[in-house]
Amino acid sequence: MSDNKFPQNPRDEYYMRQALLEAEEAARKDEVPVGAVIVVGGRIIARAHNLTETLGDVTAHAEMMAITSAADALGGKYLPQCTLYVTVEPCPMCAGALGWSQIGRIVFGASDPKRGFSRFCRESLSPLHPATAVTTGVLAEEASRLMTDFFKKKRKRHTR
Repeated sequence: MSDNKFPQNPRDEYYMRQALLEAEEAARKDEVPVGAVIVVGGRIIARAHNLTETLGDVTAHAEMMAITSAADALGGKYLPQCTLYVTVEPCPMCAGALGWSQIGRIVFGASDPKRGFSRFCRESLSPLHPATAVTTGVLAEEASRLMTDFFKKKRKRHTR
């Protein structure tokens, strides 16, 4: 993984805010608040959020849903011209799928030191495609706050 070797695009905050809207929608559905959008040529072609509880599917992460939607929109499985904006660092499963999709760029907000893919790999063993650029920390505080607030509410409900 290339960690911020590629400078932020001035539009990164705009698209990350769109991903945050998806994360907020996930939280409203009592899903872990992770949101994603995929952009190509300055246009959002996919919007998604976690749906694991709704669908009863452990693979229904925001990134997986967004990859499927973007591939459908483009009519092909490879996404080298696309950028994924996701509120939280992808897990190893999602990173593997992003690698297979050959996505051109990944921009994520909050790091996930417990379950994020970077914890489980070194750059030489990254599941991402070698040409994939990675930018981290875009609106990280907002993304992290969504997660923290969500899990605080969950714990509160379980202690009553």
